[in-house]
Amino acid sequence: MRMLHTMLRVADLDKSIAFYTDVMGMKLLRKSDNEQYRYTLAFVGYGDESEQAVLELTWNWDTDSYDMGNAYGHVAFAVTDIYAMCDAIKARGGDVYREPGPVKGGSTVIAFVRDPDGYAIELIETGS
Repeated sequence: MRMLHTMLRVADLDKSIAFYTDVMGMKLLRKSDNEQYRYTLAFVGYGDESEQAVLELTWNWDTDSYDMGNAYGHVAFAVTDIYAMCDAIKARGGDVYREPGPVKGGSTVIAFVRDPDGYAIELIETGS
């Protein structure tokens, strides 16, 4: 058994795809429209879906905002150089709202980024 994907509902699909591809460096793997039920799915990731988990971005055509509630935490990504990654994210217009530094009570270096819909993304430095 393996994890396939995490689904996030997004208000502006083009803006979200641009964020995950241009700012976070993912690839748009596939995209499909469902005209009958008025939604579009876009799958983004760092590699092929057959090899690793990806993000499913769901855009419901008739919805322009969502209430995140208090249950969602974050999606986490491993990075080899967190400082360079955060600099690149900021240079591309991304929101690094928690600068790189040690996690409270530990030594692992983390940072947090926010996507266009406000979803939190944790970056965890893992070295080479």
